[in-house]
Amino acid sequence: MSECNHDCSSCKSKCASAENAAENPFYVAPNPLSNVKHVIGVVSGKGGVGKSLVTSMLAVAMQRAGYHAAILDADITGPSIPRAFGLHDVEIVGNEDGMFPVNSKTGISIMSLNLLVDEESKPVVWRGPVIAGTVKQFWSEVIWNDVDFMFVDMPPGTGDVPLTVFQSLPLDGIVIVGSPQELVSMIVEKAVNMAKMMNIPILGLVENMSYFVCPDCGKKISVYGESGVEKLAEAHALPILEKLPIDPKLAHMCDTGTIELMQEEYMQEAVRVLEALSEK
Repeated sequence: MSECNHDCSSCKSKCASAENAAENPFYVAPNPLSNVKHVIGVVSGKGGVGKSLVTSMLAVAMQRAGYHAAILDADITGPSIPRAFGLHDVEIVGNEDGMFPVNSKTGISIMSLNLLVDEESKPVVWRGPVIAGTVKQFWSEVIWNDVDFMFVDMPPGTGDVPLTVFQSLPLDGIVIVGSPQELVSMIVEKAVNMAKMMNIPILGLVENMSYFVCPDCGKKISVYGESGVEKLAEAHALPILEKLPIDPKLAHMCDTGTIELMQEEYMQEAVRVLEALSEK
């Protein structure tokens, strides 16, 4: 495998990459030195619903469960994963074989464009094909060592990057993130239908900003009205993996780079679903 040139068309090997390439002409082979068991996409129909938060929490939950988690930050123009994990002023290193991801405090492997720029606030003014090409490079040119679960944090919508990830990476499934508003539920359904069109398994739904717990009386308050996630889940026969509250502590941890310190046992249903996937 160390002599692999990524040109599956001229290769006589019967490896998994060659089989995937034969079935899908858009498939991109991983770095020959990578070992990634499961790839999970995290998607949303629109921005601002907490997709990167959910990606971070999924990775933290799986790492705590004893798996090696990784995050490929495919949100090239709005990367926020490094900030959530407190990765500032770190240097990406590599050699002739490829680049190495950065490890968080608890060992989660992370690759993001914000780890490659000199200023994290500098805008990325690139056209779609260049952005999609960068996502492919994060998969094919980065050496991902012994990863059990890789989470791909995608930009919102159904454009170039989600299409590239759906076609080019060996996704085991996706997690769809939304919030309670009716409009957002409609947009979430677009993401559901896109996944079905692309024959990508949907592992479940996460509703963020589902409710707020009154600090005085403990009552759950539906700030954005009654949730429609149950109807959406029932209509498409999908499990609800988590209903996250509006929690200032989570926002603070993301802002201060301490998401790995979260104490609440969130994402336990997601852990069970992913562990079942691992057992197949």
